[in-house]
Amino acid sequence: MRLLGAFHGYLNADSRLLTHFIDKGNIMKISKEDVIHVAHLARLELDEAAVEKFSHQIGTILEYVDTLNRLDTTGVSPTSHAIFLTNAFRDDEVGKHLDLELALSNAPEKEEGTFRVPRVIG
Repeated sequence: MRLLGAFHGYLNADSRLLTHFIDKGNIMKISKEDVIHVAHLARLELDEAAVEKFSHQIGTILEYVDTLNRLDTTGVSPTSHAIFLTNAFRDDEVGKHLDLELALSNAPEKEEGTFRVPRVIG
């Protein structure tokens, strides 16, 4: 967990700092052409400096993922999140509802017991 927190913090600060964690033995590379291709698919215009920056940053992230892929995860169950999540929603229970008169009392316009709103479809 501390490693994931450090990774997240270092990534937010500056992706070059991730090199502290990377084993240089098996590096995954991403080319400038790959960055340009993905930018094109995402309809992004990037200048040469941005392409250089993103290819370095994405390469650093891929190197770190490669390091994680070499870890022995025998006995570790797959997870979708690094932390345990709980549902923050309340139970769906039937309760009292607003009286129609009260619900419409502050409406700027009302018509036949409903809210009147501007027409949005031709």
